[in-house]
Amino acid sequence: MTDTRYILAIDQGTTSSRAIVFDESGHSVSVAQQEFPQHFPNNGWVEHDPEDLWDTVVAVCKEALSRVDIKQVAAIGITNQRETTVVWDRKTGKPVYNAIVWQDRRTASLCHDLKKSDPKLEDDVNARSGLLIDPYFSATKVAWILDHVSGARARAEQGDLAFGTVDSFLLWRLTGGKSHATDATNAARTNLFNIRENDWDDHLCDIFRVPRNMLPDVRDCAADFGMVDADLFGREIPVLGMAGDQQAAAFGQCCFEPGDIKSTYGTGCFVILNTGDEAITSQHRLLTTVGYRLNGKTSYAIEGAIFVAGAAVQWLRDGLGIIKSAAETEGLAKSLDGNHGVYLVPAFTGLGAPYWDPDARGAIFGLTRDTGPREFVRAALESVCYQTFDLFEAMAADGVSPKAVRVDGGMVNNDWMCQMLSDVLGIDVERPKVTETTALGAAYLAGLQAGIYRDLDHIAQNWHMDARYSPAIEPRRRVDLLAGWLLCRKAGKYPKCFVLFQDGVIGTVLSFCG
Repeated sequence: MTDTRYILAIDQGTTSSRAIVFDESGHSVSVAQQEFPQHFPNNGWVEHDPEDLWDTVVAVCKEALSRVDIKQVAAIGITNQRETTVVWDRKTGKPVYNAIVWQDRRTASLCHDLKKSDPKLEDDVNARSGLLIDPYFSATKVAWILDHVSGARARAEQGDLAFGTVDSFLLWRLTGGKSHATDATNAARTNLFNIRENDWDDHLCDIFRVPRNMLPDVRDCAADFGMVDADLFGREIPVLGMAGDQQAAAFGQCCFEPGDIKSTYGTGCFVILNTGDEAITSQHRLLTTVGYRLNGKTSYAIEGAIFVAGAAVQWLRDGLGIIKSAAETEGLAKSLDGNHGVYLVPAFTGLGAPYWDPDARGAIFGLTRDTGPREFVRAALESVCYQTFDLFEAMAADGVSPKAVRVDGGMVNNDWMCQMLSDVLGIDVERPKVTETTALGAAYLAGLQAGIYRDLDHIAQNWHMDARYSPAIEPRRRVDLLAGWLLCRKAGKYPKCFVLFQDGVIGTVLSFCG
């Protein structure tokens, strides 16, 4: 009998649910993953069936736990797609509507009307929540459900309905309805949480018309969240850690000091910069958010969100059938001597930071008779790098210019993309040995609460670099690529714009944009 202690990390993402069992050194010892359907009932709408989320989470947990001695599992950590919104019946635990996914843009008109009603309202919301008024965040999604599901608003006001991001919903189910809670990082993504007062904000609840009695209890990221029912996995296991996926990734990357920065490449791309004790307000439409909260003390962060990263590769696979798997993309991109003037603006669900344009739509430019699958693949990968550059440019305008960035997520297993990212950003890109840092961060938080780790320094000893990529592109070539991206991204905001290409070089954006 060994005295090894394990931590089960539940990583409930946008396209799949994963369960990973980590040992005390942060090494993965068992992994299970299942994809689930995406639902697109209307233009710009993205939904998940909450039962799919629950069923896949239970299934992957059972599979991952089957390979270890469950008696040695000390704790569970949960991380999740963040702004995705679930409303359920407190008595039955049944959702009243599908989960409205963070990518969903159905409340764009509501957000527009709110901003139009009072030009100073967004500044007020930003000062309290650190966020903007945008359909990305949970608040308007909750309001939409209450307004469009028959009787829902009355039931919510009576205290019969509960709201939560996916972590809260899973916790409720795992504990048999005994725990309705979330952590500070997830609460900070709702547009209902005052990040400076560390509490739900009555004024924000009034603005977005969300009854406060629907909201979960907000706890530290490392805390006692409740006990998993024994009949689920064979014994009771405490849930001791919780964080939204991007904050969990930053924690897994050991970004514990002000100035530390990570960029995660999953379905979307999210850059988080640790700002320590100070909640810095960006002047260039980046978000101020909670990085983590431990022992009642908040570490803040600046964040930039890109809505489409790995989702562009998924589109190539499932939507166009150009590739059979993501693994093919590296070879296809590498086989070209350049991008041949082809640019993809993947605004499939609008543009995120720093533009916050929910009405933008995707576009591809520079097509010629010779354009084929390789150019489409390369353009998709490059678009991720260019969008990251836009975020870093906004940070630079705010006075922050990192010398290196730590990357993680499924896409960074692609060496070509990591090198392209370094070339575009003009800084070193550092990839850790463990790239599933989202799940790892959740495990670290649970391990802290369980006493497996003494402190943050103890955790930081586990971080090891796998590869470093340094800029290798000719400066003039970099300038030309970014100039082409700028023109195409601007044109992508206007469906009636056209971009002229000549010999693979950007020419002119015609001036008849509608």
